[in-house]
Amino acid sequence: MPGRASPRIPSYRLHKPSGLAVVRLNGHDIYLGEHGTAESRKAYERVITQWLANGRHPPGGGQSPASANGLAICELMLAYLDHARGYYVKNGTPTGEYDNIRDALRPVAKLYDKTSASSFGPQALRTVRQAMIEAGLARSVINARVNRIRRMFRWGVENELVAPAVLHGIQAVAALRQGRSEARETAPVKPVSDDQIMAVLEFVPRPVAAMIQLQRLTGMRPGEVMAIRRCDIEVGGRNWVYRPVSHKTQHHGKRRVIFLGPRAQHVLEPFLDREPEAYLFRPSETVEELHKRRRATRKTPLRPSQASRTRMKVPHRRPGARYTRRSYAVAIARACDRVFPPPPCLSEEDKKLWRRGHRWSPNKLRHTAATDLRQRFGIESARVVLGHSSSVTTEIYAALDESKAAEIMEQVG
Repeated sequence: MPGRASPRIPSYRLHKPSGLAVVRLNGHDIYLGEHGTAESRKAYERVITQWLANGRHPPGGGQSPASANGLAICELMLAYLDHARGYYVKNGTPTGEYDNIRDALRPVAKLYDKTSASSFGPQALRTVRQAMIEAGLARSVINARVNRIRRMFRWGVENELVAPAVLHGIQAVAALRQGRSEARETAPVKPVSDDQIMAVLEFVPRPVAAMIQLQRLTGMRPGEVMAIRRCDIEVGGRNWVYRPVSHKTQHHGKRRVIFLGPRAQHVLEPFLDREPEAYLFRPSETVEELHKRRRATRKTPLRPSQASRTRMKVPHRRPGARYTRRSYAVAIARACDRVFPPPPCLSEEDKKLWRRGHRWSPNKLRHTAATDLRQRFGIESARVVLGHSSSVTTEIYAALDESKAAEIMEQVG
């Protein structure tokens, strides 16, 4: 239309986390090299010219201007971490995947910090992987971290920061196979016995004991049992229903419904006197109960100076509103150390190995529940209760009942 102003041209901007120049075209950021340089200015003019000539669509091509100007690995990592910080978020809270990505990229930064991203090939990726092996990481952890490195380059190709040939090259690096590499192997996760669970219950705080029992009864994930709120539970009927606000497969569009039978209800009932939005299991209550118990069992009289002492308004370390994966696991580990103390005759190194062998983590409770469900009701029933999409996943959690196989072979073998 005559006289109508043309749409504005996207501006040349600074991407603060990486220090790169960037221009956003049609919702996609195109990086141009180091901000403020003549090369990045020329790259900006070239991109805008191609964009206009292409009907205001992003220019195609094998390499972006940033790649042509030699985008360094450190620049690619900073840009990708900035993306991951906003992408791996669930219900407004960052997930653990962001930290996993940072761990995976550390050896890349150490070995290839200033190297051009376009020159990172299969040999470089194998070198990074060898550094992980020498650091003592397990084979499964190494494979997972290598996949995260590939994911960064895939994102770089998607945003025209890296030539597709780079991604194609590193995809040729095969995963480490069991027994065919120098990487350390880990023992499969086995369920924890009910005797070990019962022994630990006496030495953990009341909320932790409740979480342990709920996991054992329902097969919940640690994150699901820690996040229970009163408003998330539908009370009434023979089975109560718990719908976690956040769960592991939420981003895949999966629903998670956990049914709570009479035994699980009995465990939950003492904790239902909460505000609807409050978490049922709170470390703050554990700390308060600990202080009350210490005051009640105090053997020496309270001094006047201690009685008049005022608490800090903002203590350096305050108990959180809910348990975290670490605090939950630490509470169980400490109880295991009390239940199964190492023999005094062992050396300090042997005592560490003893404790490691006699501790168990919250994840093992899910394995125990899965094994029990499979033995009693079959693999398909266990799959439904655990919330798995495939029984193949349930096989990982549910240990085979070898005693039944031995009993059968006594009769037919």
